[in-house]
Amino acid sequence: MKAAHPKPEPRSTAALLTVQAIACRLGVSPKTVRRMIARGDLPVHYIGRLLRITESDLQTFISIRRR
Repeated sequence: MKAAHPKPEPRSTAALLTVQAIACRLGVSPKTVRRMIARGDLPVHYIGRLLRITESDLQTFISIRRR
């Protein structure tokens, strides 16, 4: 008899956005977004070689820089 596997915990439903999507939302070029990432202004998550930004990190970034 096989042991029952526990159900996995529900994962966060945070959207993962691409550099291009962030650039479109902010009205800047993808190169500008990559500079923000390189400076550490915008946190990123790597999925393999793919670079993604969560919706919540983007909202935090925008609220901090809002004047």
